[in-house]
Amino acid sequence: MLKGQVVSGDFGKIVMRVKADAPVELGELVVIEEQGEKFILQVYDLLYGSQISSQNLEMVAGMSLEEGGFQMLDEQLRNYQLALLKPVLTTSGQSRMCKKLPPFFTKVRAITKDDLLFMTKPLHPLFLGSLRSGSTALDFDLFLPGKEALSHHVLIPASTGKGKSNLMSCMLWGLTSGDFAGVLVLDPHDEYYGRVGLGLKDHPRHDQICYYTPARPPPGARTLKVHLTKLKPEHFQGAIALSDPQRQCLFVYYKRFKPDWIKAILEERRIENVQFHEDTISVVKRKLLALLDLDFEAGQFQCSGIFDDVAGMNTITEICLELERGKTVIIDTSYFSGSLEIMVGSIIASEIFDKYKYYKRIGQLEDKPVISVVLEEAPRVLGKKVLEQGSNVFDSIAREGRKFKIGLIAITQLPSEIPKNILANMNTKIILGMEMGSERQAVIESSPQDLSQDNRNIASLDKGEAIVTSTFTRFAVPVKIPLFSEYVKLAKKKVDVEVSFRGIGE
Repeated sequence: MLKGQVVSGDFGKIVMRVKADAPVELGELVVIEEQGEKFILQVYDLLYGSQISSQNLEMVAGMSLEEGGFQMLDEQLRNYQLALLKPVLTTSGQSRMCKKLPPFFTKVRAITKDDLLFMTKPLHPLFLGSLRSGSTALDFDLFLPGKEALSHHVLIPASTGKGKSNLMSCMLWGLTSGDFAGVLVLDPHDEYYGRVGLGLKDHPRHDQICYYTPARPPPGARTLKVHLTKLKPEHFQGAIALSDPQRQCLFVYYKRFKPDWIKAILEERRIENVQFHEDTISVVKRKLLALLDLDFEAGQFQCSGIFDDVAGMNTITEICLELERGKTVIIDTSYFSGSLEIMVGSIIASEIFDKYKYYKRIGQLEDKPVISVVLEEAPRVLGKKVLEQGSNVFDSIAREGRKFKIGLIAITQLPSEIPKNILANMNTKIILGMEMGSERQAVIESSPQDLSQDNRNIASLDKGEAIVTSTFTRFAVPVKIPLFSEYVKLAKKKVDVEVSFRGIGE
């Protein structure tokens, strides 16, 4: 379909006159084909053009408004729309970055599926959605190389109601179909497993889903309990605010009493040649009792929450083993305070991070699946104010996790709260609609591809529409994310067809 014709501009701003009966949208992909070479371009702005002076246009508008029925001669020729285009790629056998202008005055047409054959499905696919041109979804699924994209971190910034949870559900469903990634999901809204309604429990490979919850686990799920002896001082970093003396108190007691260090603090045992102020001990004790939901009277524990002095000895080890087997582990944290949720995530992430560091030392890391940790409201653990109090395990993973095949999927409404050096380490960004200009700017400045002209495009994204900018794509790709319920139906139908074909072959 013919969209228009190039009339002027420069390399970063090619001006196209839009054909009157061919509407053009922001974010639309178009093609110029000349002498066997294709130029793929994208619309980043729209404006009006006219051969009539503005003064005469105002007069014509006044006559039409006041007198009525006034018609302009040759209206479609004299008044028109202009679209501003930016070059994206050139393709002639293989794709490459565009470094020259397309021929002057050439025709511009809509993109088709055949123009995208250079985008192939990778060996370990991470499904994101269908390629989108403007608001039209093409019959062309988009995949990222899953192992590389997950280990190099993914950022999902979006305003409320733009489809973050729907996107994450689709991604988790697709990842569960493969064996190349183990995913740890800290679920503060208990929405991914599908305790009530459709969720990952309905996946054909439901044996690859492990669900831990502290309250009335459904059939097939497990009760979340963690033994107190599995706690270490670094697990508290970022979960609760600690002064330097209080932090030193934790480490000293851990070094002296090892597995029984929590009990030793609560019993206020003395350490030879070490003295802490009485207020320090009492404040640390009060914070531990509140966070861990413990009562300690007359030397006896009463455990009311997930931390226990009897049960949960192997829980963390089992979760790590399931992640190493490429399973999706969902932790229901909807009953937890923010501090407790961060604490639980720190315990599991620290354990798997240490294990993968060990595997690299002994040369076994290549045989292990990539591990991805899903963080909702990521600034709670990666925010500037949090990291001013000291580094935590999530900060360490963000900075060096890719060396050990461990990455983060950070979901946030406020990317500007995350330090720039961490944002820059997020090598894939799936940008959904964002209303606040400051938040859009934070993402644009840290994106792998140049999005300096896409501010309006990002602001205009509707629910379920996204722009994927990644070091693993040739350009910033517009994507339409399917509704999770529809995606599940299609995925199940595809599995049924594959099973039927295998049955015929057998």
